[in-house]
Amino acid sequence: MMGDLRFGTSSWSERTWEGVFYPPGTPPPHYLTAYATQFSTVEADSTYYRVPTRRLVAGWAEKTPPGFILAAKFPRTVVHAGQGEKPDPTRLLVREHVWPDVERFLEAMALLGPKCGPLVLQFPYLNRTAFSSVEPFLERLDAFLALLPPGFRYGVEIRNRTWLAPPLLDVLRRHRVALVLVDLVYMPHPAEVAAHLDVVTTDFAYARLIGDRRAVEALTDRFDRVVIDQTARLAQWADLLKVLRERVTRTLVYCNNHYAGHGPATARELMQRLA
Repeated sequence: MMGDLRFGTSSWSERTWEGVFYPPGTPPPHYLTAYATQFSTVEADSTYYRVPTRRLVAGWAEKTPPGFILAAKFPRTVVHAGQGEKPDPTRLLVREHVWPDVERFLEAMALLGPKCGPLVLQFPYLNRTAFSSVEPFLERLDAFLALLPPGFRYGVEIRNRTWLAPPLLDVLRRHRVALVLVDLVYMPHPAEVAAHLDVVTTDFAYARLIGDRRAVEALTDRFDRVVIDQTARLAQWADLLKVLRERVTRTLVYCNNHYAGHGPATARELMQRLA
């Protein structure tokens, strides 16, 4: 089996892409339409900060061609639930607190129809003041995943490196949810994780190349060119993706501007490695 492998970026709204990725003079409302001529999938980052309106999501559907896939993050109110940087463990994933936003989010995303990609629960780093250990978090996660309707596909991103272990993977497999493979400055490279764990937890794979925000922003305030050489890490990604595409029906890979400086260039370089 050789699964469908797609590359894209984390959002499409970066204005400094104009003249480099988007044609000069492209108005922001037309960015997504222009983006969809270059890549066949994208991740919506904006849904993390607010539940999208039905009108907004319907517009995404209208601006993209048949076969396009738009993945999105669950709202911050669901996976973080706190004010500022500190999450609120008394509300995070607790049904009585988060379910109204969950329902509004899913109702809006359903307007994408077959274009709706996986919906990601991106958790922040959770220290011991949030959860004393991984066990109470997994209990909360297990109960929450059991409530989600089956009409969507889901992914879970964890930013506690020691939690990347069989107990987490068992919960995800039970609910047919993907472990999001995240390349983030303080997390191990997913290829290193895959060397000692089976990271495939369902029939699709989901990868996010995020990188180091501070390192990139120390070098540039524009995201129109590569400023950090990620050749070695991309070689690791290429090897891992070759293995994954033989085990799953679809693999989605999203590249952030903060990975190397220009998300589209990172996606294209990785595409070339796997061509």
